[in-house]
Amino acid sequence: MWIAVVMATFLAWETWCVLVPGPVLRDRPIIVQIPPEEGALAVAARLKYAGAIRSPEAFFVLSLAHGSLRALKAGEYEVPRSASTPEVLALLETGRVRPHVVVHPEGATVAELARTLERAQLAPAAAMLRTATDPTFLRAHGIEAPSVEGYPFPDTYQFVRGMTADQILGRMVERMHAKLRPDIRERARARKLTVHELLTFASIIEREAVARDEQRLISAVFWNRLQQGMPLQADPTVQYAHGKDRQRLRRADLLRDHPYNTYTRSGLPPGPIASPGLDAIEAALDPAPVGYLFFVKRDASHHYFSTTLAEHNQAIARYRASPAVGERRADPGHAQPPAPPEVEARRGIPKP
Repeated sequence: MWIAVVMATFLAWETWCVLVPGPVLRDRPIIVQIPPEEGALAVAARLKYAGAIRSPEAFFVLSLAHGSLRALKAGEYEVPRSASTPEVLALLETGRVRPHVVVHPEGATVAELARTLERAQLAPAAAMLRTATDPTFLRAHGIEAPSVEGYPFPDTYQFVRGMTADQILGRMVERMHAKLRPDIRERARARKLTVHELLTFASIIEREAVARDEQRLISAVFWNRLQQGMPLQADPTVQYAHGKDRQRLRRADLLRDHPYNTYTRSGLPPGPIASPGLDAIEAALDPAPVGYLFFVKRDASHHYFSTTLAEHNQAIARYRASPAVGERRADPGHAQPPAPPEVEARRGIPKP
């Protein structure tokens, strides 16, 4: 008789443990990290320690009954408030791991992306930068270049902890490939641009234009300059060359020769300097029908465009004298003699 009473009491206790949320879950949801290849007993102990369940034995028996002892999925889980043991088990059986939202904005570089992912504790920055130049990764994703720069599509992503740098970058690159529709590729070929050159051109437009409505005008300036054999003289390429993203440039920076310095070298640089969005890609393929060759910053977001050097020099004098603008860089093709010792580059902050 007493054995029956004990068994009934034990079963009642275990049933209560199964149905009643863990002690911590009574007040709030919790985050639990389940490592790969951890057995059901170890998982149960981890959940008990975190306060997600009350009885590891009950969790184990329930998992055994479900046939999921060896099917519990690793990952980072957000266990909702008031979840019972069966609900916690279902979470691990289905692998509904916690997503982390990562925004890769237009005009951002791979280095900036690597720092963002490291801050989110999704991947070490060093691992991302190694993958970005890994020849095996580049070949696997059809990138005929020494770096993945420019190929991660700027967008909002959801990643989960445990993903590798290859998986994260791979998803972003494949999204760019998907966005470059056949009609876009055909229009690029019509302009005698490879995909790599298109992304390079678009990335410069992306970093030069603060206002989207100026992208086609800036594209026209660069196309006109290329057709006339003039250097692009784009500050963002010099910033990229010397690791001065979004920083002030000095005259010495403009004069230091580098493959990405479009003051000392003509034509497009060897590759993209950032991730261009679709608007910048479209602008590269559809420049405004204007004959502009120069532009100078006239306020925080817009530029004054000129066709002749004389008009451009007048614009420089006018907008440098304006208290609202202050001393601004005139780009591209600033007046002769060369720029003063310190010039301010347009920042090209990535747009949301």
